Amino acid sequence: MAICYCGNDLSFEDCCKPYITELKNAPTAETLMRSRYSAYATAAIDYLVKTTHLSTRKNHEKAEIESWSKSNKWTKLEVLDATDSTVTFNAYFIDDRNQPQIHHEKSSFILEKENWYYVDGIY
Repeated sequence: MAICYCGNDLSFEDCCKPYITELKNAPTAETLMRSRYSAYATAAIDYLVKTTHLSTRKNHEKAEIESWSKSNKWTKLEVLDATDSTVTFNAYFIDDRNQPQIHHEKSSFILEKENWYYVDGIY
């Protein structure tokens, strides 16, 4: 069994896929962040747009999200710290020039009507 893209010991089908396919709502900000990483890895662009909060969604164009998702090979997620509404992480990937990269971010999330949303991040 291959582990989920997000690094949990479960398979993708048992870990992040139920969130991405909207069978379940992410119960925590960290769960949402992990599922969003898996969404980048699987090019689930609609999920990435939908889980971005309306207040900041205008800052994230769907075409740019899709381009970044598909032009990189996502290799590892490392969660460094998580609170009720923030997650600090390193996302490892190989870019379109075949160069290893690390995206470091402290993301902020908000819970509205039993759904978590990504608000923004500090890089």
